[in-house]
Amino acid sequence: MIKVFIIDDSLLVRNSINKMLKGEYNIKVIGEAPNPVDAFTIFKKVGLPDVFILDIEMPKMDGLTFLKQLNEQNPVPVVICSTLVSHGSTEAVDALRLGAVSIIQKPKVNVGSFFMEQKEELLEEIKAASLSKLSFTPKSLQKRDISQGGVKEGEASKNFIAVGSSTGGVQVIEEVVVNLKPDHEGIVITQHMPAGFTGSFADRLNSITRSKVVEASDDELIAKNKIIIAKGGVHMTVYKDNDGNYRVKLKDFPKVNSHKPSVNVLFNSIVKSVGDKVTAFILTGMGDDGATGIKKLKELGNKTYGQNENSCVVYGMPRTANLIGGVDKEVSINEIYEIINKL
Repeated sequence: MIKVFIIDDSLLVRNSINKMLKGEYNIKVIGEAPNPVDAFTIFKKVGLPDVFILDIEMPKMDGLTFLKQLNEQNPVPVVICSTLVSHGSTEAVDALRLGAVSIIQKPKVNVGSFFMEQKEELLEEIKAASLSKLSFTPKSLQKRDISQGGVKEGEASKNFIAVGSSTGGVQVIEEVVVNLKPDHEGIVITQHMPAGFTGSFADRLNSITRSKVVEASDDELIAKNKIIIAKGGVHMTVYKDNDGNYRVKLKDFPKVNSHKPSVNVLFNSIVKSVGDKVTAFILTGMGDDGATGIKKLKELGNKTYGQNENSCVVYGMPRTANLIGGVDKEVSINEIYEIINKL
């Protein structure tokens, strides 16, 4: 039984989530509160849950402050449910950096119907959160003094890196990119994220690394010292231009493996357009997105790696990829950036 606690200042939201979860045999709402301060009183009676559903903007104490306290005292998986996601807010980025397992974009209108229409997806988020391990604290959370100084991309990458990740991936990606050497090979990353959020994530990474980090746009060149983040809400593919250089293209079609952007879409496009000039990584995440794609890359002779179980928040995607023979080796977070730095 997954015990859930809801903290949101909107009574309508709390009621809607309660209604959505009612009747789920393996999920029980043990409490709710309009803000974290009031929630502390209730914890004394019902105990801590397995998963928090947490808003960001609330009276008395905001969600990020509560998340920090939770991490320091007794870490519990958190699913952020906030309207701020649609604004691409820095608060949403910080929530994931502080250990929130995932983010749900909460609408400002038609809240009740939203939770029922998105029920299956929300249930998956809660399940993923309940299975997550909150043991990894990235060094990138520490203050860094990295002067961008007009960082520029290098020449086009003929051999590049492709990365796919989901639940818990934000922290891992930060830890990897802050440890990259200058002039590394180009990197394309599909991280499962909602629309309106990936731009802020790219900006955040750009502020802490010596690489040029951008949100994907059509015909973006894959180049050395450059990292391209897939845009939320659309798929990212790779193609070869008339000069033999590799670029990305955004494509708007239905979800693949329940995701948009999908890791399999990225990997499969590389299979068709690139061949054997890629090093691929599949990182922490619930489900199996990317597993079949990375196996195809391996079969073409590309080096493929999966994040190991010990360092994953959710050992799902890399586990599936490993089981079907899609990865050459499972590696730690440190090994990921060491491999990239040696290419």
